[in-house]
Amino acid sequence: MTETEYDRMTAGKLYYSPDKDLVARRAATRKLVTAYNQTDDAAGQKALLDQLIDCPSHDAYIEPTIRVDYAKNIHIGKQFYANYDCIFLDVAPITIGDNVMFAPRVGVYTAGHPISYDVRERDLEYGHPITIGSHVWVGGDVTICPGVTIGSDVVIGAESVVTHDIPDHVIAVGNPARVLRKIDDTTRATWAAEEAAYHRETGR
Repeated sequence: MTETEYDRMTAGKLYYSPDKDLVARRAATRKLVTAYNQTDDAAGQKALLDQLIDCPSHDAYIEPTIRVDYAKNIHIGKQFYANYDCIFLDVAPITIGDNVMFAPRVGVYTAGHPISYDVRERDLEYGHPITIGSHVWVGGDVTICPGVTIGSDVVIGAESVVTHDIPDHVIAVGNPARVLRKIDDTTRATWAAEEAAYHRETGR
């Protein structure tokens, strides 16, 4: 069976971006994205989101507006939430675990272009998959670059640029993002005390 440009793209190989099939796929996804961003009907919005992402639990919620390249290359676990204006360039798979939150304007970019301009200018591109673990909070205006893996129980600070893998149980910030400190038992105890105070003060 002949390898298509879509096959090459999702496998992380160089592919030809103006390929007719890829252009058609992007156009079809753009129509879904436009409809999603313009609808106020919750049921209709949910149905459209099911066409844009792969979420077996069907409980993801993404605030409009969003941008997606191809759809269905985005694999999301339970209880995902993304705030306004997030971008998913899914030329390669984007895999996200359970209980992940995105602040506004998070960009998840699997797409890349050759460093050599003569190859780049012949419309050859590539994509490398991005993986995000569970229990992750990604701050506003964060950029996640191709090929990155972010562990579980992680906070990424606002405006960070994630160019390398981030381990479990840390806060990472900066450009490029670096580990600031671990999330440890002391951190958990501090926030458990804050939660207890909330319940005590509100009676909830």
